[in-house]
Amino acid sequence: MFGAEKGSADKLDGKKLSIGMVQARYNESVTDALAAACRQELVALGVEEENITHVRVPGALEVPCALQALAESENYDALVALGCIIRGETYHFELVANESGAAVTRLALDYQLPIANAILTTETLAQAQARQHEKGRDAARVAVEMANLMNQLS
Repeated sequence: MFGAEKGSADKLDGKKLSIGMVQARYNESVTDALAAACRQELVALGVEEENITHVRVPGALEVPCALQALAESENYDALVALGCIIRGETYHFELVANESGAAVTRLALDYQLPIANAILTTETLAQAQARQHEKGRDAARVAVEMANLMNQLS
């Protein structure tokens, strides 16, 4: 253990953090709701508006490329991946879901930078809509908690 464990309030204190959000435009009604919920929760956790960068890309496969550019800037304590992949009639769903998820994880490990993955993978639009607000808030909390943890460990 690295010293005394921080209390739960400290884990979710975003006051000194800089967070980058990358949002896929595909299934935009869902990803707009994800982004709004994420931003709202980040601000509620104390992250200053000017310390939140919001980048939009065409789809889930493009999210990792933008995340990498943000990671390389070394200006962020954590990043958030936002997207929505809804199963269709072809294998394309599995390809996009697997590749985008693997790339997000690989970037987090390669850059030792927390990336909260809120790229939804659902069977239907209704399932995505049912998850869009809570998953956006969850991503914000994960980003802040992991940024604080990584800062504590380094």
